[in-house]
Amino acid sequence: MRNIGDGFHNWNYIFTFATNMYYWFQQSFYMAKALPFIGGWLADRLLGDPEGWPHPVVGFGKVISLGEKTLNKGNDRAVKGGVMALVLVAGTYLLCERILALAGYFYPLFASILVGIGVFYCLAGKTLIKEVKAVFEAVDRSTEEGRRQVGRIVGRDTSRLSPQEIRAAALETLAENLSDGVIAPMFWFALLGLPGMIAYKMVNTLDSMIGYKNERYLEFGQIAARLDDLANYIPARLTAWLMLAVSGNLNKMDFVKRFGPAHASPNSGYPESALAAILNCRFGGTHDYFGKPVEKPYIGTNERAFTTEDMLIAIKINNNAELAMGLIVCLISIIIH
Repeated sequence: MRNIGDGFHNWNYIFTFATNMYYWFQQSFYMAKALPFIGGWLADRLLGDPEGWPHPVVGFGKVISLGEKTLNKGNDRAVKGGVMALVLVAGTYLLCERILALAGYFYPLFASILVGIGVFYCLAGKTLIKEVKAVFEAVDRSTEEGRRQVGRIVGRDTSRLSPQEIRAAALETLAENLSDGVIAPMFWFALLGLPGMIAYKMVNTLDSMIGYKNERYLEFGQIAARLDDLANYIPARLTAWLMLAVSGNLNKMDFVKRFGPAHASPNSGYPESALAAILNCRFGGTHDYFGKPVEKPYIGTNERAFTTEDMLIAIKINNNAELAMGLIVCLISIIIH
């Protein structure tokens, strides 16, 4: 005669199996929420910014340029520039949010594809590394070629830079733009999704176009510059921490706290000081911004020549810091959903 307890155990087994399958499918669904980000991130790592492809930042630049030419005149320039900056940032966020909501309503897969494309366009990890490698290769061939190449990625006069200054400028840019071009966009994606990431790119583009302290932009661009400082406050410090963490140098955080605030920018000094700590070198000094010498505080104390080995170490740190941040964003995406 069949034992009644056997049936109970069978049903208990079936219930446990069904519960585990449900949990597995649920976790797979949650993992799928991170796939658009992963797809866009991998696309950037594989493709970079292919020349000739349309790019939303180019469109941002055209809109900003038109607004600046229209509004940057007469009285109340600071107010007009501030209103323009706030409208463009908020408008970019809301437009992206509405497009994704509309796409998701009719065809959710299309919305996911749009998120992946947006992430791809917002990240600049591979392009940054490619440009810095090109600078070191160019300056090894000739100083003049190195000057031309580094002029593609810095905003200063490069016509009289020495080979040492060219390499230093490339390494400084590599550290600073790890924050601006990779960690900060990922941070805002984790916080506010693709709309936040796109809005950050608008903030960054505004600052790069009108955030200068010269006669033309001093008033008009001051709100844009402050927005950029605010948007990068946490990401810059997070970037420095990640750089130290992935290189096994968290014990040098005091170095970053000492030299990071010395930079003229409230944010750029942190990733630069992290790299200076790791490489045991010195950044900063007098820079020529097209006829106007600007004295930047030194970051670090060990003045020495830069080598290709320094570039390779810095690139490895960038790659590992980006990987760590990408994994953090994926984890946050899964937890939130």
